[in-house]
Amino acid sequence: MHRLLVLAMLAALATSPAAAHHGWGSYDAASPLTLNGTIERVQPSGPHTTIWLKSGAKTWEIVLAPPSRMANRGLPADNLRAGQDVRVYGYPSRAHDDELRAEWIATAATPDPVQLR
Repeated sequence: MHRLLVLAMLAALATSPAAAHHGWGSYDAASPLTLNGTIERVQPSGPHTTIWLKSGAKTWEIVLAPPSRMANRGLPADNLRAGQDVRVYGYPSRAHDDELRAEWIATAATPDPVQLR
């Protein structure tokens, strides 16, 4: 019985990171958007780099790639700063009207879009 309890606990621990990660199905891939705006804030850590982008009268929470992937694709998260103008393309959240999952991002330093996925 003790062995079954230990195995069950190990199985639960092994699956908890996957359960904590939100799924991409909550974004509307049929309604892509391109946003131009100014970065208000950057969160370069966590499972995904996140920026808050002022575009028009709205501030969007933009979910980018993990920091390591961004660096591997040529745009380290540390290169994104408040006050910087960027263009992003991605999919709006079905649950939050101010959230977007970015497929690519372009900055003045990287005018050709950097693919994030």
